[in-house]
This record gives sequence, C-alpha cells and structure tokens, in this order.
Amino acid sequence: AQIEDAGGEARSLRTDTTSEEDVKGAIQAVVDAWGKVDIVVNNAGIGGPQYSWEQVIAVNETGVYYGCLHSLIQMIKQGEGGAIVNLSSMMGISGTTTPVGPGGVGYAYHASKHAVIGLTRQFGLDGAPHNIRVNALCPGWIETPLLAPLKMSEELTKWMIEGAPMGRLGGADEIAKAALFLASDDASFVTATHLVIDGGWTAR
Repeated sequence: AQIEDAGGEARSLRTDTTSEEDVKGAIQAVVDAWGKVDIVVNNAGIGGPQYSWEQVIAVNETGVYYGCLHSLIQMIKQGEGGAIVNLSSMMGISGTTTPVGPGGVGYAYHASKHAVIGLTRQFGLDGAPHNIRVNALCPGWIETPLLAPLKMSEELTKWMIEGAPMGRLGGADEIAKAALFLASDDASFVTATHLVIDGGWTAR
C-alpha cells in the first residue's frame, strides 16, 4: 500500500520460502511482471521455543539459500548486476545468554543466523564478478512481532534495554533504512559482508 501510495507499482505473492519451487515461482513472477529482478531481500524468519529445530532451519537458513541461489541465477542471466540483502541477526555473529534460560532465544535460531552470514559471504564471492552484491543485516533487539514471545516479563524487557549501550530497543524503520542502503548504489563497493545494527550490543 505504501509503495502504491507513493506512485509505484506493487504486487504481493504468497510464497513458502522453504519450498524451492515456490521461491523459483516468485522470482519468475517478478520477471513476468517487470522483465527482470534488480533487488532481492530475504527477510522471512522465525524464532522462539514454539518452533522445532527443523522448522527454524528450514525458514531461516534453507529459505535464504533458495532465495540467494535463484536470485543469483536470474541476475547472472540478465547480465545487469543486482543486489541481494539477507536478514541475519546479532546472534549470527555472537552467542547470547538471556534470563529465559539455556540457549537464550534458541540454539536453532543462533545456528541459522550464523549460517546466513556464511551464505552471504559465499554468494557474495560468486556474485562479485557479475556486479551482483550480496550482504547481510544483523539487527539487535528490534520492536517487531518476532520479539513479542520473548518479552514475557518486565525483567527480560529491562534486560534487553539496559544491555544495549544506547539504552533502547531498535525500530523496524532503522533496519529498513539500512536495507535500503545495502540495496542502493550508495553501497556499490560493499559485498560479501554484514552490517550490525544493534545499538552497540555486540561491542560490549
């Protein structure tokens, strides 16, 4: 709606990112509608004790792999370069001990977000000769629905805020602006790396 309100064109397509055929179909739908794919953001993610190891790995890791692979194939075919932005996490570059107990937000979540960093580096190397940039964002504690299950107590919310040197949670708009930077020509010499947006959390 925001894109259309601003005068642009938009189309939504329900996609199961754990299905390789669904991901390929979504990319083809963009090509059919607009002729090519310029930018892809692999943003699907889940976390929390309500999900199994297999579910988290399927969405957070395998889904990113499918998104990168088939975006890269299409962009190479087009021969015009492109940009891919993957959503990792500050937990993709560190471990986290929280008041919720062993594993913090979950072993599968940590493992999957570390994997996103590895995928980003490898796809970034493979895409570089074709001027296709692949980067990852590593958000900290951000006010999103994904965080809601963890904010189960005043103690934990206080811990999240006090643990950040900037003394607050991040906003979704702050992550969106960072993604826009990595997808834009302003980041034309940035690839195969990650940008941490955590209010200083991992620097402690």
